[in-house]
Amino acid sequence: MLLRQLEYLVALARERHFARAAAACYVSQPSLSAAIRKLEHELDVPIVRRGRRFEGLTPEGERVLLWAHRILAERDALRHELSAMRGGLAGTLRLGAIPTALTAASLLTTPFVERHPRARVSLDSLSSRDIARKLAAFELDIALTYLDDDSLGQVRRTPLYEERYLLLTPYDGPLSGHPVVRWASIARQPLCLLSPQMRNRRIMDEYFAADGVPAVDPAIETDSVAGLYAHLTAGHWSSVISHAWLHMFGVPDGMRVVPLEHPARGPRVGLVIADRSPEPVLARALLETAREADVREALDRLLDIHLRPATPPGQRR
Repeated sequence: MLLRQLEYLVALARERHFARAAAACYVSQPSLSAAIRKLEHELDVPIVRRGRRFEGLTPEGERVLLWAHRILAERDALRHELSAMRGGLAGTLRLGAIPTALTAASLLTTPFVERHPRARVSLDSLSSRDIARKLAAFELDIALTYLDDDSLGQVRRTPLYEERYLLLTPYDGPLSGHPVVRWASIARQPLCLLSPQMRNRRIMDEYFAADGVPAVDPAIETDSVAGLYAHLTAGHWSSVISHAWLHMFGVPDGMRVVPLEHPARGPRVGLVIADRSPEPVLARALLETAREADVREALDRLLDIHLRPATPPGQRR
């Protein structure tokens, strides 16, 4: 059994199409098909359900695919270990991040690449469920996500920061001048929030409910932080944001942030890796970078800057 055959199988499972898988592997379709048939013969199990087109993998094929990911990940880990011994880390770190933590990812990836110039980072925006699945299937080396997520399974957790929630509102809005606001007060404003399928929104809904608002009714909902900010620049809507989003998007002109009454700190966000040994060398290097970067302190400093009294629009020189 050749590693190349396993690479073909992984590509086929990803592309779900023989021609596209062959193109991704830079081989002809007959060559790819023949290699997978040879793999089936060597393992003495059917791997692919065949019809006029690719119809998926057999149960045995799904198990072979899991081992293929594992074997290829171990091969890559060996290469990375050897490259580090020869003169510096090389290879691609596969990093996943939930969309609401993606805004802080550069606080890790930039110093990581500066410290290891021969290394590269492949960063994917994923749901927490996909992160759990990809970690278990050896498709990710490490991920940035909520640490209290029960769906993560057996992982090792490294806390980075706690989400701190803020009202982002027009400077001339009714709550703009308050030193602190309650969740119940926010619910009466014209709101733009993340969609209910987003974990961040479900956390916020719990805080609204704890302050006597069983169901908040935003006028606009979106499944991305970028989509949310795109509406806020109009100067009409208010929103609840995580302080980590300030790193990427800041505070739009004509708006300000106001602290929320509770909680002072929200759920923990951090790095997770699969609970297996040895740890992928690139993942271990990112953890070392994270300890030196001190993401919590960097985000808190940024928050302090944005909470300072600002000159109202129209009074600026």
